[in-house]
Amino acid sequence: MARRQARFTAQDLVDDPRLRDHSPELWRADLGEVQRRLLSSAVRCFAANGFHATTTRDIADGVGLSPAALYVHFPSKELVLFEIVRIGHERVLAHVRDPSILAVEGAAERLRAIVAAYTVWHARHHVAARVCQLELNALKAEHYGEIVELRHETNGYFRDAVARGVADGTFAQVDVKRVTRAMLSLSIDLVRWYRLDGPDSPEQLGEFYADLALQLVARPKE
Repeated sequence: MARRQARFTAQDLVDDPRLRDHSPELWRADLGEVQRRLLSSAVRCFAANGFHATTTRDIADGVGLSPAALYVHFPSKELVLFEIVRIGHERVLAHVRDPSILAVEGAAERLRAIVAAYTVWHARHHVAARVCQLELNALKAEHYGEIVELRHETNGYFRDAVARGVADGTFAQVDVKRVTRAMLSLSIDLVRWYRLDGPDSPEQLGEFYADLALQLVARPKE
């Protein structure tokens, strides 16, 4: 959803169908109910207004609490963002390195499975994923560094899958880094426009993007 100069209110965000996704299922089981509700409210606020334009009052209003109540659970707004971004990156990493994917033998089949899983995750959690991708630079340096490590690990599964296919002749002799970057960008960019009530389900989009990924590495027809 494109941002506009006028800020969205807490009530705007609760009722906006563009901000409906499965993000609430991401939060850790050890977090209390109020913490999980605050994180869900923060996801909507950050996605709609951006981190810097969002106030602690905005986040608290989204769950009917006072701004002071937020500090009981999170010492700062930046730590709220860090919790969201860290959990999001940990979850998507777990998704692409699922044992069922790593057990796939063929290079093309494994790449298809990784791209589909990565795309489905971003579509199902497109609001939280938007925050994870677009508000990353608002993190403090030490928190940013931790997220970069998670991103490198996730991206490594893509690079390894492409490199494996190039090495065994399944794929064309492509530039592995460039092609991997293109594949990742396809799945990440959907967080700007995707809606769960749109024409494509996350699974349909995952299959479509997996097909595109395989076209990027396809050997030329003789």
